[in-house]
Amino acid sequence: MISAEQKANIRRLFHGEHWKLGTIAAELGLHPDTVRAALEVERFRRGPAPRAALTDPYLDFIGRTLLHHPRLRATRLYEMLRDRGYRGSVVQLRRVVAALRPPGQEAFLRLATLPGEQAQADWANFGTVTIGRAVRRLSCFVLTLSYSRALYLEFFLEQSLENFLLGHVHAFNDWGGCARTVLYDNLKAVVLERCGKAIRFHPRLLELCGHYHFAAQPCQVARGNQKGRVERAIQYIRHSFFAARPFTNLADFNRQALRWRDTVAHQRPAPSDDAHTVAELLAAERPQLLPLPAHVFDCDVVRTVHSDKTIYVRFDLNDYSIPPTAIGRPLTLVANADTVRLLDGPTELVCHRRSYDRHQRLEDPAHIAAVVQQKRKALSSTAVARLRQAVPNIEVFLAAALERGEPLTRQTNQLLGLLEDYGAAELAAAVNEALERHTPRASSLLFILNRRQRSRRPNLLPVDLSRHPELADLSIPTQQLEVYDELNHCHPDDADHD
Repeated sequence: MISAEQKANIRRLFHGEHWKLGTIAAELGLHPDTVRAALEVERFRRGPAPRAALTDPYLDFIGRTLLHHPRLRATRLYEMLRDRGYRGSVVQLRRVVAALRPPGQEAFLRLATLPGEQAQADWANFGTVTIGRAVRRLSCFVLTLSYSRALYLEFFLEQSLENFLLGHVHAFNDWGGCARTVLYDNLKAVVLERCGKAIRFHPRLLELCGHYHFAAQPCQVARGNQKGRVERAIQYIRHSFFAARPFTNLADFNRQALRWRDTVAHQRPAPSDDAHTVAELLAAERPQLLPLPAHVFDCDVVRTVHSDKTIYVRFDLNDYSIPPTAIGRPLTLVANADTVRLLDGPTELVCHRRSYDRHQRLEDPAHIAAVVQQKRKALSSTAVARLRQAVPNIEVFLAAALERGEPLTRQTNQLLGLLEDYGAAELAAAVNEALERHTPRASSLLFILNRRQRSRRPNLLPVDLSRHPELADLSIPTQQLEVYDELNHCHPDDADHD
């Protein structure tokens, strides 16, 4: 290693006196590599000219394309360049695209809103829940005020239009007013069609806006950052409320959600002003909200339904009974979170409890009794009348079988066969036992009758030759009985032996 003085002398001789590198090494008694290192000539030495890359002819095209489409993927550019004669690899192209792509980080301004001016709404998915045999999607409707960051959250079992509107109504009632503008994503419940700034809103949402006097404002397409307050609120709900929280049913879960909101979310420092809590800013914002109308907006599901042959109409995976007189007629179904009503014009035919299970039958006993009465009248002169005379409880049996979904005609025919084979007394006893065991069907009666016969010596029933006309002409030859009389006389030889 040489000293700084020697290094300065070497540089003077090379640059000032223009000595060659070998001459300086011989004069100073140093190795040429030592002189070369002192001069740092390696960084000034020009190597061979770099070869032209296969992407060089396309650099201008790549740059212009990325300028207009900064998020275009390199694989798509690769396909475009191949059509233009590019023969290089996609790996080589990726390196060029990475160097030419415009910076992707977009800068944003922090927006401030006035009290009562804006709210932001959105749906959030929280997995699924199982109710009976049905798997339902658990979703949370979230509405937050932009100024105070006050929340309203409510969980639903589907992201339907009616639940979307119902979430607004409950939030406005909870706050005692509504903001002048509500910001949305481009949901189907909000925007039906859009072309730039030309938007066709959902008519039901426009009815809600007209009822509460607020304006709906969709974000620009693919610009979720414009409703960042509700997006952050959803993340806060996921981590602070939803994580590892048990619940028994949806009503219990919503009660827990509002209790968490009041005791935790609204007691935290406000994100826009940590000197106050969210609850304090909400109290200041409430007087600036639009007042509520005198009547609550109607969010019920309204559909036109009809039944073809049975006394049931299907709604949301379940069947609801109607009077038999309404079969085949168009009816109006009105459903909310708790009930399902069926209307014939302005007249309410029936009101059922709403089920969130699947393949359930929700029935009114009066509808079943009306069907049984109709069937009874239709068959009174034939099979049912005959069964009624033989078995007193046959009407109760048939009504119970109909409630379980058994075909009435098939049951009646099978009962007639059992009556002919086993008699009225045995069939009546079997019917009583089947009703006690809650198994009202003909197959159960056959099992009971066979078991009763096995348990005791069967009683032979008289043969009804009317059912077998071929036996009427059957002829049996008469036997000579004198043969048996001869057996009663003793043989003479046998008497001698006595």
